[in-house]
Amino acid sequence: MTKEIESCEYMHVHEDIVKAVQEQMPEEELLYDLAELYKVFGDTTRIKILYVLFEQEMCVCDIAQILNMTMSAISHQLRVLKQAGLVKYRRDGKTVFYSLADDHVRTIIGMGMEHIEE
Repeated sequence: MTKEIESCEYMHVHEDIVKAVQEQMPEEELLYDLAELYKVFGDTTRIKILYVLFEQEMCVCDIAQILNMTMSAISHQLRVLKQAGLVKYRRDGKTVFYSLADDHVRTIIGMGMEHIEE
C-alpha cells in the first residue's frame, strides 16, 4: 500500500508573504559565511575542544591530555577554531592559554547541548 500525497489543484503564490520574506533575507555572502561557521561545528574533535573550553581556559597540553590526543592534532584544530573566530588565546610567559572567543560561542554550545538533551 502506498501513501498518497496531497497536491494542490492549482498553484497560488502568496505574493505578500513572499515579498515580506524576500525583504528580510540576508545577502548571499552573509548566508555563505553562516554556513561556513556551522561547518566548523561539524567535527567531533572541534566540538570536544569547544566543550573543554566551555568549562575552563586551557593550554594545548591540558586539552591534549583531556582528549587523549597529540598536541599537534589539538593545535591544528585550534587553528581552525581561531580562524572561525570561535576561540581566542592569551600568552602567560611561554604558555598560551585558549578560551572561547565570546559569550556567543558559549550560547551556541549551551543551546546545542540543551537541544539534543531534550
